[in-house]
Amino acid sequence: MDKNLQQMKNELLDFKFALDASSIVAITDSRGTITYVNEQFCHISKFTREELVGKDHRIVNSGYHSKEFFQDMWSTIGSGKVWKGEIRNRAKDGTYYWVDTTIVPFLNENGEPYQYLAIRYEITERKRVEQELQNMMTRIIDVQEEERKRLSRNLHDGLGQNLYSHLITINRLLSETDHPLLQQMQQEATQLIEEIREISWELRPAVLDDLGLVPAIRSYLTRYSDNYNIDVYFDCVLNRRLPISIELTIYRIIQEALTNVRKYAEVEEAAVTVREMDDGVRVLIEDKGKGFDLRAYSPGVGLFSMDERARSVGGDLTMNTSLGKGTKIILEVPVVAEK
Repeated sequence: MDKNLQQMKNELLDFKFALDASSIVAITDSRGTITYVNEQFCHISKFTREELVGKDHRIVNSGYHSKEFFQDMWSTIGSGKVWKGEIRNRAKDGTYYWVDTTIVPFLNENGEPYQYLAIRYEITERKRVEQELQNMMTRIIDVQEEERKRLSRNLHDGLGQNLYSHLITINRLLSETDHPLLQQMQQEATQLIEEIREISWELRPAVLDDLGLVPAIRSYLTRYSDNYNIDVYFDCVLNRRLPISIELTIYRIIQEALTNVRKYAEVEEAAVTVREMDDGVRVLIEDKGKGFDLRAYSPGVGLFSMDERARSVGGDLTMNTSLGKGTKIILEVPVVAEK
Protein backbone atom coordinates (compact mmCIF):
# COMPACT_ATOMS: atom_id res chain seq x y z
CA MET A 1 0.00 0.00 0.00
CA ASP A 2 2.81 2.39 0.96
CA LYS A 3 4.50 1.59 -2.35
CA ASN A 4 1.36 2.48 -4.27
CA LEU A 5 0.96 5.73 -2.34
CA GLN A 6 4.57 6.64 -3.03
CA GLN A 7 4.09 5.87 -6.71
CA MET A 8 1.00 8.08 -6.83
CA LYS A 9 2.90 10.84 -5.04
CA ASN A 10 5.77 10.60 -7.50
CA GLU A 11 3.36 10.76 -10.43
CA LEU A 12 1.69 13.85 -8.97
CA LEU A 13 5.09 15.47 -8.51
CA ASP A 14 5.94 14.65 -12.11
CA PHE A 15 2.66 16.18 -13.29
CA LYS A 16 3.34 19.30 -11.23
CA PHE A 17 6.87 19.58 -12.63
CA ALA A 18 5.57 19.27 -16.21
CA LEU A 19 2.80 21.80 -15.56
CA ASP A 20 5.13 24.29 -13.88
CA ALA A 21 7.65 23.97 -16.69
CA SER A 22 5.14 24.66 -19.45
CA SER A 23 2.38 26.78 -17.94
CA ILE A 24 1.56 29.79 -15.80
CA VAL A 25 -0.27 28.38 -12.79
CA ALA A 26 -2.24 30.02 -9.99
CA ILE A 27 -4.62 28.72 -7.34
CA THR A 28 -7.17 30.93 -5.59
CA ASP A 29 -9.69 30.29 -2.87
CA SER A 30 -13.45 30.62 -3.38
CA ARG A 31 -13.25 34.41 -2.94
CA GLY A 32 -10.51 34.80 -5.54
CA THR A 33 -7.62 35.32 -3.13
CA ILE A 34 -4.38 33.90 -4.52
CA THR A 35 -3.06 30.99 -2.44
CA TYR A 36 -0.40 29.66 -4.84
CA VAL A 37 1.53 30.82 -7.90
CA ASN A 38 4.32 29.03 -9.72
CA GLU A 39 7.61 30.49 -10.92
CA GLN A 40 6.27 31.08 -14.41
CA PHE A 41 3.57 33.37 -13.02
CA CYS A 42 6.15 35.37 -11.10
CA HIS A 43 8.41 35.56 -14.17
CA ILE A 44 5.80 36.92 -16.56
CA SER A 45 4.05 39.23 -14.06
CA LYS A 46 7.36 40.45 -12.58
CA PHE A 47 5.85 40.23 -9.09
CA THR A 48 7.42 38.09 -6.39
CA ARG A 49 5.51 35.22 -4.86
CA GLU A 50 5.23 37.19 -1.62
CA GLU A 51 3.66 40.12 -3.50
CA LEU A 52 1.07 37.89 -5.16
CA VAL A 53 -0.05 35.42 -2.47
CA GLY A 54 -2.84 36.91 -0.38
CA LYS A 55 -3.90 39.31 -3.15
CA ASP A 56 -6.46 38.74 -5.92
CA HIS A 57 -5.96 38.97 -9.67
CA ARG A 58 -6.79 42.67 -9.70
CA ILE A 59 -3.08 43.10 -9.02
CA VAL A 60 -2.44 42.24 -12.70
CA ASN A 61 -5.65 43.77 -14.11
CA SER A 62 -4.80 45.83 -17.18
CA GLY A 63 -8.15 47.62 -17.38
CA TYR A 64 -8.54 46.32 -20.94
CA HIS A 65 -11.57 44.11 -20.33
CA SER A 66 -15.04 45.29 -19.32
CA LYS A 67 -16.75 44.55 -16.02
CA GLU A 68 -19.17 42.35 -17.95
CA PHE A 69 -16.25 40.23 -19.18
CA PHE A 70 -15.18 39.34 -15.65
CA GLN A 71 -18.76 39.03 -14.41
CA ASP A 72 -19.32 36.37 -17.07
CA MET A 73 -16.12 34.62 -16.03
CA TRP A 74 -17.08 34.55 -12.33
CA SER A 75 -20.62 33.49 -13.13
CA THR A 76 -19.27 30.55 -15.12
CA ILE A 77 -16.74 29.26 -12.61
CA GLY A 78 -19.02 30.09 -9.67
CA SER A 79 -21.56 27.67 -11.11
CA GLY A 80 -18.92 24.94 -11.23
CA LYS A 81 -18.14 25.16 -14.94
CA VAL A 82 -14.77 25.49 -16.63
CA TRP A 83 -14.06 28.91 -18.17
CA LYS A 84 -11.75 29.54 -21.12
CA GLY A 85 -10.70 32.83 -22.62
CA GLU A 86 -7.93 35.25 -23.53
CA ILE A 87 -6.96 37.94 -21.02
CA ARG A 88 -4.65 40.91 -21.26
CA ASN A 89 -2.79 41.49 -17.98
CA ARG A 90 -0.44 44.19 -16.72
CA ALA A 91 2.95 43.30 -15.25
CA LYS A 92 4.55 45.09 -12.31
CA ASP A 93 6.69 47.25 -14.62
CA GLY A 94 3.61 48.45 -16.54
CA THR A 95 4.05 46.26 -19.62
CA TYR A 96 1.15 44.25 -20.95
CA TYR A 97 0.98 40.56 -21.75
CA TRP A 98 -1.73 38.24 -23.07
CA VAL A 99 -2.55 34.82 -21.66
CA ASP A 100 -4.77 32.02 -22.97
CA THR A 101 -6.53 31.03 -19.77
CA THR A 102 -8.40 27.99 -18.49
CA ILE A 103 -9.94 28.19 -15.00
CA VAL A 104 -11.08 24.94 -13.38
CA PRO A 105 -13.26 25.06 -10.23
CA PHE A 106 -12.66 22.44 -7.54
CA LEU A 107 -15.97 21.44 -5.94
CA ASN A 108 -16.76 20.32 -2.41
CA GLU A 109 -19.24 17.61 -1.46
CA ASN A 110 -22.10 20.08 -1.96
CA GLY A 111 -21.04 20.81 -5.51
CA GLU A 112 -19.79 24.30 -4.60
CA PRO A 113 -16.36 25.65 -5.60
CA TYR A 114 -13.87 25.87 -2.76
CA GLN A 115 -10.89 26.83 -4.90
CA TYR A 116 -9.95 27.54 -8.52
CA LEU A 117 -6.99 26.36 -10.57
CA ALA A 118 -6.00 28.73 -13.38
CA ILE A 119 -3.69 27.42 -16.11
CA ARG A 120 -2.38 30.00 -18.56
CA TYR A 121 -0.17 30.13 -21.64
CA GLU A 122 1.42 33.34 -22.82
CA ILE A 123 0.17 34.42 -26.27
CA THR A 124 1.50 37.99 -26.37
CA GLU A 125 3.43 37.47 -29.60
CA ARG A 126 0.47 35.81 -31.29
CA LYS A 127 -1.81 38.69 -30.33
CA ARG A 128 0.75 41.18 -31.65
CA VAL A 129 0.87 39.40 -35.01
CA GLU A 130 -2.93 39.19 -35.11
CA GLN A 131 -3.15 42.94 -34.47
CA GLU A 132 -0.61 43.67 -37.20
CA LEU A 133 -2.58 41.52 -39.64
CA GLN A 134 -5.79 43.28 -38.64
CA ASN A 135 -4.16 46.69 -39.12
CA MET A 136 -2.91 45.59 -42.53
CA MET A 137 -6.38 44.37 -43.53
CA THR A 138 -7.87 47.68 -42.39
CA ARG A 139 -5.37 49.61 -44.51
CA ILE A 140 -6.13 47.37 -47.51
CA ILE A 141 -9.87 48.05 -47.10
CA ASP A 142 -9.21 51.80 -46.80
CA VAL A 143 -7.06 51.82 -49.94
CA GLN A 144 -9.65 49.76 -51.79
CA GLU A 145 -12.42 52.19 -50.85
CA GLU A 146 -10.35 55.22 -51.87
CA GLU A 147 -9.66 53.59 -55.23
CA ARG A 148 -13.34 52.79 -55.64
CA LYS A 149 -14.17 56.42 -54.87
CA ARG A 150 -11.64 57.71 -57.40
CA LEU A 151 -12.86 55.37 -60.15
CA SER A 152 -16.48 56.18 -59.38
CA ARG A 153 -15.87 59.93 -59.62
CA ASN A 154 -13.85 59.55 -62.82
CA LEU A 155 -16.55 57.45 -64.47
CA HIS A 156 -19.34 59.78 -63.41
CA ASP A 157 -17.64 63.13 -63.93
CA GLY A 158 -15.41 62.14 -66.86
CA LEU A 159 -16.71 59.45 -69.18
CA GLY A 160 -20.31 59.88 -68.07
CA GLN A 161 -20.32 63.63 -68.70
CA ASN A 162 -18.66 63.22 -72.10
CA LEU A 163 -21.29 60.69 -73.15
CA TYR A 164 -24.01 63.02 -71.92
CA SER A 165 -22.56 65.79 -74.10
CA HIS A 166 -22.62 63.43 -77.07
CA LEU A 167 -26.24 62.59 -76.31
CA ILE A 168 -27.12 66.29 -76.37
CA THR A 169 -25.42 66.60 -79.77
CA ILE A 170 -27.30 63.56 -81.08
CA ASN A 171 -30.59 64.99 -79.83
CA ARG A 172 -29.88 68.29 -81.63
CA LEU A 173 -29.17 66.40 -84.85
CA LEU A 174 -32.37 64.39 -84.44
CA SER A 175 -34.35 67.61 -84.07
CA GLU A 176 -33.08 68.62 -87.52
CA THR A 177 -32.79 65.21 -89.26
CA ASP A 178 -34.87 62.15 -88.49
CA HIS A 179 -32.61 59.24 -89.39
CA PRO A 180 -32.65 55.62 -88.11
CA LEU A 181 -28.90 55.67 -87.40
CA LEU A 182 -29.26 58.77 -85.25
CA GLN A 183 -32.10 57.10 -83.33
CA GLN A 184 -29.89 54.04 -82.79
CA MET A 185 -27.02 56.27 -81.62
CA GLN A 186 -29.41 58.00 -79.20
CA GLN A 187 -30.54 54.67 -77.72
CA GLU A 188 -26.98 53.36 -77.42
CA ALA A 189 -25.69 56.57 -75.80
CA THR A 190 -28.59 56.55 -73.32
CA GLN A 191 -27.92 52.92 -72.46
CA LEU A 192 -24.19 53.54 -72.00
CA ILE A 193 -24.87 56.50 -69.71
CA GLU A 194 -27.16 54.34 -67.57
CA GLU A 195 -24.61 51.51 -67.41
CA ILE A 196 -21.86 53.92 -66.37
CA ARG A 197 -24.10 55.35 -63.65
CA GLU A 198 -24.78 51.83 -62.36
CA ILE A 199 -21.07 50.93 -62.34
CA SER A 200 -20.23 54.22 -60.64
CA TRP A 201 -22.93 53.59 -58.05
CA GLU A 202 -21.70 50.07 -57.35
CA LEU A 203 -18.15 51.30 -56.91
CA ARG A 204 -19.04 54.10 -54.49
CA PRO A 205 -22.37 55.93 -54.31
CA ALA A 206 -21.76 59.68 -54.18
CA VAL A 207 -24.79 60.09 -51.92
CA LEU A 208 -22.95 58.18 -49.18
CA ASP A 209 -20.19 60.78 -49.03
CA ASP A 210 -22.44 63.77 -49.67
CA LEU A 211 -25.55 63.00 -47.60
CA GLY A 212 -24.65 60.09 -45.34
CA LEU A 213 -25.54 56.49 -44.58
CA VAL A 214 -29.34 56.59 -44.35
CA PRO A 215 -30.00 58.29 -47.74
CA ALA A 216 -27.42 55.95 -49.33
CA ILE A 217 -29.16 52.85 -47.94
CA ARG A 218 -32.59 54.10 -49.03
CA SER A 219 -31.32 54.80 -52.53
CA TYR A 220 -29.63 51.40 -52.74
CA LEU A 221 -32.73 49.56 -51.54
CA THR A 222 -34.88 51.33 -54.14
CA ARG A 223 -32.53 50.22 -56.92
CA TYR A 224 -32.27 46.74 -55.43
CA SER A 225 -36.05 46.28 -55.28
CA ASP A 226 -36.54 47.63 -58.81
CA ASN A 227 -33.85 45.37 -60.29
CA TYR A 228 -34.58 42.11 -58.44
CA ASN A 229 -38.27 42.36 -57.47
CA ILE A 230 -37.46 41.84 -53.78
CA ASP A 231 -39.17 44.23 -51.37
CA VAL A 232 -36.86 45.29 -48.57
CA TYR A 233 -38.44 46.80 -45.46
CA PHE A 234 -36.13 49.42 -43.97
CA ASP A 235 -36.45 50.49 -40.34
CA CYS A 236 -33.86 52.98 -39.12
CA VAL A 237 -33.27 54.99 -35.96
CA LEU A 238 -30.05 56.91 -36.59
CA ASN A 239 -30.00 60.63 -36.01
CA ARG A 240 -26.41 61.58 -36.81
CA ARG A 241 -23.56 61.10 -39.21
CA LEU A 242 -21.08 58.40 -38.23
CA PRO A 243 -17.38 58.29 -39.08
CA ILE A 244 -17.11 57.52 -42.81
CA SER A 245 -15.26 54.26 -42.12
CA ILE A 246 -18.21 53.00 -40.07
CA GLU A 247 -20.79 54.24 -42.58
CA LEU A 248 -18.90 52.48 -45.36
CA THR A 249 -18.70 49.26 -43.32
CA ILE A 250 -22.43 49.24 -42.61
CA TYR A 251 -23.28 50.07 -46.22
CA ARG A 252 -21.00 47.38 -47.69
CA ILE A 253 -22.22 44.69 -45.29
CA ILE A 254 -25.86 45.48 -46.10
CA GLN A 255 -24.94 45.41 -49.80
CA GLU A 256 -23.17 42.04 -49.53
CA ALA A 257 -25.86 40.48 -47.33
CA LEU A 258 -28.64 41.48 -49.74
CA THR A 259 -26.59 40.14 -52.65
CA ASN A 260 -26.62 36.77 -50.87
CA VAL A 261 -30.37 37.10 -50.30
CA ARG A 262 -31.11 37.51 -54.02
CA LYS A 263 -28.71 34.70 -54.97
CA TYR A 264 -29.65 32.03 -52.45
CA ALA A 265 -32.66 32.84 -50.24
CA GLU A 266 -35.42 32.47 -52.85
CA VAL A 267 -37.64 35.13 -51.27
CA GLU A 268 -39.64 38.15 -52.35
CA GLU A 269 -39.10 40.08 -49.13
CA ALA A 270 -36.26 40.96 -46.78
CA ALA A 271 -35.71 43.44 -43.96
CA VAL A 272 -32.94 45.80 -42.87
CA THR A 273 -32.96 47.37 -39.41
CA VAL A 274 -30.47 49.97 -38.15
CA ARG A 275 -30.54 51.00 -34.50
CA GLU A 276 -28.41 53.52 -32.65
CA MET A 277 -27.56 52.12 -29.21
CA ASP A 278 -25.97 53.78 -26.18
CA ASP A 279 -22.47 52.75 -27.20
CA GLY A 280 -22.76 51.93 -30.89
CA VAL A 281 -24.91 50.87 -33.81
CA ARG A 282 -26.69 47.57 -34.39
CA VAL A 283 -27.63 46.40 -37.88
CA LEU A 284 -29.88 43.45 -38.71
CA ILE A 285 -30.36 42.04 -42.21
CA GLU A 286 -33.01 39.32 -42.23
CA ASP A 287 -34.85 37.08 -44.67
CA LYS A 288 -37.35 34.23 -44.27
CA GLY A 289 -35.85 32.17 -47.07
CA LYS A 290 -34.19 28.79 -47.48
CA GLY A 291 -31.52 29.20 -44.86
CA PHE A 292 -28.80 26.58 -44.55
CA ASP A 293 -27.01 24.30 -42.11
CA LEU A 294 -24.18 26.27 -40.53
CA ARG A 295 -22.39 23.07 -39.51
CA ALA A 296 -22.03 22.06 -43.15
CA TYR A 297 -21.33 25.58 -44.36
CA SER A 298 -17.98 26.61 -45.81
CA PRO A 299 -17.61 30.41 -45.56
CA GLY A 300 -17.19 32.06 -48.95
CA VAL A 301 -15.55 35.28 -50.02
CA GLY A 302 -18.67 37.29 -49.24
CA LEU A 303 -18.94 36.30 -45.59
CA PHE A 304 -15.17 36.60 -45.16
CA SER A 305 -15.32 40.13 -46.60
CA MET A 306 -18.18 41.11 -44.26
CA ASP A 307 -16.36 39.72 -41.24
CA GLU A 308 -13.10 41.51 -42.11
CA ARG A 309 -14.93 44.78 -42.66
CA ALA A 310 -16.67 44.44 -39.30
CA ARG A 311 -13.39 43.76 -37.50
CA SER A 312 -11.67 46.66 -39.27
CA VAL A 313 -13.88 49.08 -37.27
CA GLY A 314 -13.86 47.03 -34.07
CA GLY A 315 -17.25 45.52 -34.80
CA ASP A 316 -18.68 42.05 -34.39
CA LEU A 317 -20.57 40.10 -37.07
CA THR A 318 -22.73 37.07 -36.33
CA MET A 319 -24.93 34.87 -38.50
CA ASN A 320 -27.98 32.93 -37.36
CA THR A 321 -29.52 30.50 -39.83
CA SER A 322 -31.03 27.06 -40.22
CA LEU A 323 -32.61 25.11 -43.05
CA GLY A 324 -36.03 26.45 -43.96
CA LYS A 325 -35.98 29.21 -41.34
CA GLY A 326 -34.17 32.02 -43.09
CA THR A 327 -31.00 33.91 -42.22
CA LYS A 328 -30.10 36.77 -39.91
CA ILE A 329 -26.90 38.80 -40.22
CA ILE A 330 -26.22 40.89 -37.11
CA LEU A 331 -23.58 43.62 -37.08
CA GLU A 332 -22.68 45.50 -33.90
CA VAL A 333 -20.25 48.39 -34.20
CA PRO A 334 -18.99 50.48 -31.27
CA VAL A 335 -19.12 54.23 -31.80
CA VAL A 336 -17.19 56.59 -29.54
CA ALA A 337 -19.31 59.56 -28.60
CA GLU A 338 -17.97 62.92 -29.76
CA LYS A 339 -16.94 65.27 -26.98
